[in-house]
Amino acid sequence: MENVVEFKNVEKTFKDFSVKHIDLQVKQGFVTGFIGGNGAGKSTTIKIMMNLLRPDAGEVKVFGLDYKTHEKEIKERIGFVYDGNVFFEGLNLKDIKRIVGPAYKRWDDALFYQYVEQFDLPLNKAIKTFSKGMQMKASLAIALSHHAELIIMDEPTAGLDPIFRRELLDLLQELMLDGSRTIFFSTHITTDLDRIADYIAFIRNGKLVFNQSIHEVAENYALVKGTTDLLDRDTEQAFLHIRRSSAGFEALTDNRSNVKNLFGNHVVIERASLEDIMYHLKGDTRHA
Repeated sequence: MENVVEFKNVEKTFKDFSVKHIDLQVKQGFVTGFIGGNGAGKSTTIKIMMNLLRPDAGEVKVFGLDYKTHEKEIKERIGFVYDGNVFFEGLNLKDIKRIVGPAYKRWDDALFYQYVEQFDLPLNKAIKTFSKGMQMKASLAIALSHHAELIIMDEPTAGLDPIFRRELLDLLQELMLDGSRTIFFSTHITTDLDRIADYIAFIRNGKLVFNQSIHEVAENYALVKGTTDLLDRDTEQAFLHIRRSSAGFEALTDNRSNVKNLFGNHVVIERASLEDIMYHLKGDTRHA
């Protein structure tokens, strides 16, 4: 099984928003970063992935199975890590283990206690006393304790201090070493993905712009800087977005080699970060 998740032409329409023609593949054994601005469709896509929303059209398969006939089997193999507490605030981790554990055939008590110790989590303190970082660790410990093969993380590092964010990313890298897990990591903090992602899926206005390896993104996308006299109706077609200023122009391309052939040494070509890509593609306009 090459893809843990497959969306084929998936659509979901609401009163004032829709996701359209989503073809998304999440490859087994890798970290896929899912990026997009607020309201781009990230949460809707994740809810469809978890069968919390039913698509209006298209096909969704997880582990090669469909939710209509294999929902319980699929959800046994998924761990969802929230960006905050989803449990009753008065419960402690022992209480949560007693409630959650029996719901999973592969729940592993020994593994749960191992992660509780590794993450330095108190067993008998109410969840409401946990910091945001501790809540994240608790959620991750529960996901890992039933041997989840696909871990879905929705904005897991939002609101965390830089040191804890770094620790969490290091931990996720460790979890990936044995090749048995797949992580789908939705975030707007794109620098986190520079550290751990193997693939990047970018959604904008409900449409998937690209789903490429981090190396393909680095090879294809670039920031181009030069003087405005280089721009005309023909040369502008080399760019996805252009920002002009009194000092010249900065533009985004998804075809670095084409720009190099077209402009030679008359422009400066730099690596485009994921943040650069999101910024330049934030609207529908091709040029600004």
